[in-house]
Amino acid sequence: MNLGVVIVSYNVRELLRGCLTSLFADITRTPGLAAQVVVVDNDSADGSADMVAAAFPQVRLFANKENLGFAGGNNQGLRHLGFGETEPSAHRPDAALLLNPDTEVQPGAMAAMTGFLSEHPAAGGCGARLDYPDGSLQHSAFHFPGLMQLFLDLYPVHHRLLDSRLNGRYPRRLYDGDRPFAIDFALGAALMVRAEAITDAGLLDEGYFMYAEEMDWQHRLQAAGWPLYCVPSARITHYEGQSARQFRGRMTVALWRSRLRYYDRYYPAWKRRAARWLIARGMKSKANAARAANAHGEIDEQQLGEQLDAYRQVAGFLQTNNNHARPSD
Repeated sequence: MNLGVVIVSYNVRELLRGCLTSLFADITRTPGLAAQVVVVDNDSADGSADMVAAAFPQVRLFANKENLGFAGGNNQGLRHLGFGETEPSAHRPDAALLLNPDTEVQPGAMAAMTGFLSEHPAAGGCGARLDYPDGSLQHSAFHFPGLMQLFLDLYPVHHRLLDSRLNGRYPRRLYDGDRPFAIDFALGAALMVRAEAITDAGLLDEGYFMYAEEMDWQHRLQAAGWPLYCVPSARITHYEGQSARQFRGRMTVALWRSRLRYYDRYYPAWKRRAARWLIARGMKSKANAARAANAHGEIDEQQLGEQLDAYRQVAGFLQTNNNHARPSD
């Protein structure tokens, strides 16, 4: 198989170095696999692009002068590889792998994922089993979100509910074996998609700057008749969340803006209204919780202000009319 790999990077130089090292090691040990690797650096300030140019000359590097976001960066790499064209070019790979720079490819992952696509020509794509650095499972496959999952995202509930079907999770036992299982969508940290499926569904929607892009893409892949799977024998370590544990206002606003875009595109009218109602009340609840945390000395005035500003911004764009193009429009 000929595989095209796209890695979009932003200020994670050493994680990116480890990702590329592990990726090339696994490509080398996979018989019959040829790969073209593209790194799209979204204007990093930490020398990421210089590191790639010096240490990995076999990589096709795009050193952008602005941050194009996850969708824009991946599309840049996919277009370079020949994906998204109505007529396939001679150099277009058989499949594309979107890989996060904060991942480490474990031995055998590429063989498992490419082997699955080769053996299952009707499959549109597959995700891997993701593990946290301590080896514990990170859920990497999900059901498309409903209102219950939205509720669980907004309000504190028992941890068992967070790990359940109600919150979009597949049973943990499915990840423990080697048998692939059908899914709605996989995290974009490690997602392999067949070239023909990309032709049918199109590239990622650049209306999402960050968050929910891969969910939207896989919704369109499924709608185009290409089922998706998780291949748990493909294991990839994901260092996600190492710097995201603090509250970051801009990220919170981007998350809810992207989710609302998704809901507006794929939910029926009554469900869109219900989603807006839930989010509005969720923002009020979070604002009250932030004020209580400030009163108890758990966060300072600056942190309180950042959180309240983010919640106000989310509440503000909830009032806008639905102007997101729906696939059927």
